[in-house]
Amino acid sequence: MTMSTEDARPSEPSPMHTPPVVSPQAWEAARAQLLVKEKAQTRARDALAAERRRMPWMAVEKAYAFEGPAGRASLLDLFDGRRQLIVYRAFFEPGVFGWPEHACRGCSMVADQVAHVAHLNARDTTLVFVSRAPLADIDRLKARMGWRMPWFSLTDRFDADFNVDEWHGTNVFYRDGNRVFRTYFLNNRGDEQMGSTWNYLDITPLGRQEVWEDSPEGYPQTPTYKWWNWHDNYGAEAMPDKKWVEVSDAGEAAFRQQSGTKP
Repeated sequence: MTMSTEDARPSEPSPMHTPPVVSPQAWEAARAQLLVKEKAQTRARDALAAERRRMPWMAVEKAYAFEGPAGRASLLDLFDGRRQLIVYRAFFEPGVFGWPEHACRGCSMVADQVAHVAHLNARDTTLVFVSRAPLADIDRLKARMGWRMPWFSLTDRFDADFNVDEWHGTNVFYRDGNRVFRTYFLNNRGDEQMGSTWNYLDITPLGRQEVWEDSPEGYPQTPTYKWWNWHDNYGAEAMPDKKWVEVSDAGEAAFRQQSGTKP
């Protein structure tokens, strides 16, 4: 069968059925109506995070080994002295589409979205990526793509034991002295929206550690906004900065006066 020149041309896209164009007043009214639902969704998300902080923990009894910049490392070493650890399993190894120049496209999009880890570190939380590629290949990939998060090479059954041997996923752990506990796990659609400091903290057992959160008694909490800092300026002597406290207090007061509701 011979295809005609007309048949070979790409078909015209169907016209888009766009929403109506309205006045500024009507637009603000529509936004206010939708905002009610958005606020409800925010409250529901906060309530879900509060429930997540009350999930039972699972003790990690096996020893696991990784290869990192300083050589062989245990799961405990990955915490880097902090209480919380988030581990994302990225697929970068022989057999993965893109190897050896690239990691999995989906995992690479996740990596591209990761915020500066200094903000997580300030909340006693460490984020690391792990893959089965040799460390030299991981370092080369990080340099090429401009990624700066800690990234370790898997050497044993960690991926199989924590549900990330066949598909990407994020595991959360808590350290109590030398004891390690698994506290949460997500994958699939839940994993796609990770990268923000807030999304990461919301899946940890301690949460954002701000006073507005519904957390179990005794959990660490500090005033909202006050711990925020430039990523190159965190340190015990640098927070909370007196000037920043004044600025954030004034901004929060103005917001509350304008909206008449909690943020």
